[in-house]
Amino acid sequence: MIGGMPVLDLTASSVDLTRAICDIPSESDDETRLADAIEAAVSAYDHLEVIRDGDTIVARTRLGRSRRVVIAGHIDTVPINRNLPVEDRVVDGQDVIWGRGTVDMKAGVAVQLKLAAELTDPAVDITWMWYDHEEVDSSLNGLGRLSRNRPDLFEGDFAILGEPSNGEVEGGCNGTLRALIRTDGVRAHSARSWIGENAIHKAAPILARLAEYRAREIEVEGLVYREGLNAVRISGGVAGNVIPDACEVEVNYRFAPSRDAEAAVRVVRDVFTGFEIDIVDVAEGARPGLDAELAREFVDAVGATPKPKYGWTDVARFSALGIPAVNYGPGDPHLAHHDEERVPVTQIDDVERGLRAWLSAR
Repeated sequence: MIGGMPVLDLTASSVDLTRAICDIPSESDDETRLADAIEAAVSAYDHLEVIRDGDTIVARTRLGRSRRVVIAGHIDTVPINRNLPVEDRVVDGQDVIWGRGTVDMKAGVAVQLKLAAELTDPAVDITWMWYDHEEVDSSLNGLGRLSRNRPDLFEGDFAILGEPSNGEVEGGCNGTLRALIRTDGVRAHSARSWIGENAIHKAAPILARLAEYRAREIEVEGLVYREGLNAVRISGGVAGNVIPDACEVEVNYRFAPSRDAEAAVRVVRDVFTGFEIDIVDVAEGARPGLDAELAREFVDAVGATPKPKYGWTDVARFSALGIPAVNYGPGDPHLAHHDEERVPVTQIDDVERGLRAWLSAR
């Protein structure tokens, strides 16, 4: 600790760095202490040019290589819930680091910081990005802000996002859409309910259509993406003795990257024909991009069998810029945001070994 700022030792192992980074709380909108520590740590290395935008830190090599790879990871977490500081535990016979951020995605960031410091002569030029506000509204996303403020920093031939993938390569990602499906009624005293019209009761067909919906599996460039359409929130009601005159069902549609936003909106409008629909948020997915030369080399080097990414991740931002991108990081994505979030130590080591070998290969 120097003057109240935590110090990161990038000569430590990726496992020890994971512990250190996780123990610096950085819930969304509170990333500054960790961003300061990362900036100070990477600024000590002469082979890196360091740029800061808000709480996003960029470090890049300028070696004149013919190809450039962008490697990114977010530094914020969802709220802590009695799961910091981290603990070393044994779960199902595995040594794990247990605590908030271990999976999503500080173990991946730790690997990236370790390699950023040590790879002084990589086979490709590398742009490392550690960014803020990934876990909140996309309008606040540090990567999105950086792409608007410094689009030149996104020049690259291939991108890797350190999202948890169990140490496997996950290509592209599903898109995501949120819609509000509304019903209207007429208020009345609940003792005389026949005088009014119950808007909550009118939502029954919406729920029925959702219950009947069957998730589709769609193949895109050799990977099979599973879609989903689900209610995630219902609101309505005035008081305990009033027939409600309004009801709102929030629906989340996860759609394969073969669809664009317009096509996804059509699907939702078709399913809920006859209802008032308000599309409140939509983000297109990303095609796998595994046919790119660097992508093929990467997959071969780490010895992985690519899988689809079902959730939306920031690989979509790179894809929108014409940069093929994959997800590759330690941690089980099913444990992201979980109160028992934990990452196997072996996965941290394996991801570091895979990235190091590929970035060093000539």
